[in-house]
Amino acid sequence: MQDDASTQSYFRLREDGVFAGNDPARGPWSADHCHAGPVSGLIVRAAEAEIGADKMLTRLTVDLLRPLPLVGLRVAAETTRHTKTLATTRVTVHDLDDSLCATATTMHLVRRDLGPVPDADCARPDITKVVEGPFPLNQLRHGLKAFPHYAEVRYPEAGNQGAGPKTIWMRTPNLLQGEVQSPIQSLCALADCGNGISWNAPPTEMGFMNTDLTVNIHREPVSDWLASQSISHWQPSGVGMSQAVLYDTEGPIGTALQTLVLFPSG
Repeated sequence: MQDDASTQSYFRLREDGVFAGNDPARGPWSADHCHAGPVSGLIVRAAEAEIGADKMLTRLTVDLLRPLPLVGLRVAAETTRHTKTLATTRVTVHDLDDSLCATATTMHLVRRDLGPVPDADCARPDITKVVEGPFPLNQLRHGLKAFPHYAEVRYPEAGNQGAGPKTIWMRTPNLLQGEVQSPIQSLCALADCGNGISWNAPPTEMGFMNTDLTVNIHREPVSDWLASQSISHWQPSGVGMSQAVLYDTEGPIGTALQTLVLFPSG
């Protein structure tokens, strides 16, 4: 990590309800636009406030329609269904000109206590066997401080740090200064990094922006350090996909999928 994540939040909330981005929210492709991960955290924040704590957010699907201005965003959520078992929302993100930048839907399931249940046993990354390394995508298209400078990153010992599939651990800033973020809000920044983790060629050769993000969560994370085991598939058609399995220090917590648009650099 190149800057202290504890001193900078992704956003500040203005008195008029606008979320203004700080340096950590700046994305890699443009100096003026947000990384979609922190914005997804704002979407989750709005959806969780709309539904309430008795139900857990289990699916988030975000469609990114246009760039997300760092100068300010408005986020609004509405309930589309609410029963004893489940609830759904629709969330919109507008810029300061009232242009629609992103839409999202969420699914929430009621919390129950079933006691011990059978579960699959699977291999998982080990936070005790890691080495410090650079953010996987460290070639930005501008010279300003941005998302990668404010994330702490660790790699499995002898793990891949170049092109191709890889696993990383990440610890990120808070969504808002002075506000305790929910476990799933804290997951969003990493969840939207699959393409930046598992790129197949550096952005100086090929651009690989995601047009959407779908996160499925079966357990809320319980640690600050979170891991992504990611792979990207690129096609000559200019379409790609990133797949990631997400972990906390206790084991798997969910998955993340991104559709990618590929474009030659230069």
